[in-house]
Amino acid sequence: MLKAVLFDLDGTLLPMDQDAFTEGYFKFLCKKLIPHGYEPQALIRSIWHSTGAMVRNDGSCSNEEAFWRDFTQVLGQKAAEDRPLFEEFYAVDFQVARSLCGFTPRAAETIALLKDAGVRRILATNPIFPAVATRTRIRWAGLEPEDFELCTTYENIGFSKPNPAYYREILRRLELPAEDCLMVGNDVEEDMIAARLNMPVFLLTDCLINRSDADLSAFPHGGFDELMTFLRRRLTNA
Repeated sequence: MLKAVLFDLDGTLLPMDQDAFTEGYFKFLCKKLIPHGYEPQALIRSIWHSTGAMVRNDGSCSNEEAFWRDFTQVLGQKAAEDRPLFEEFYAVDFQVARSLCGFTPRAAETIALLKDAGVRRILATNPIFPAVATRTRIRWAGLEPEDFELCTTYENIGFSKPNPAYYREILRRLELPAEDCLMVGNDVEEDMIAARLNMPVFLLTDCLINRSDADLSAFPHGGFDELMTFLRRRLTNA
């Protein structure tokens, strides 16, 4: 029985080219921080290094704590002292990154279908961004944070994709078995790994990420038309 649907955000509900978005977002961040003494390439390398700390996080602390502990070790105490600058960037300057994303009304249509059916909606976006940046990207997708029961951010969870423990933690909070949920995402490695927990999955291929060139026939897949058909069939069967 379908009781909850987990959605990825970037490249799923919010269309984007992930590489182009990351490159552009880093340019905006560097523009913000260069006047404060940061060298662009060193800053970007440090962010990637500390993102790795979040990916490796074992749940013993939040991803926020894992990031800033590593970031401060790499860049020194100045990074900790300048943390308000980073927070200001995500609260204000990050808005310009909207130009790097697309938009589809099908995202809101999909959420509305599930809301009308009484199905719980979870934003299972990789929790490597602060909540303020996640809420911003949700709105770029034509949605509101309140459309979701839970939105994972770097403040509120201590695991990241593609660690299966990330999905186990969401299931624990929902108090649901994997079989009663569905994971929808565009990244074969990060999103479809939920299938290892016996969670049904759907691979949205509009902005497909398939780094290992996996056989897509292993997963139900397609665009939003196919996703809507898949969901209606699951809801009818329920």
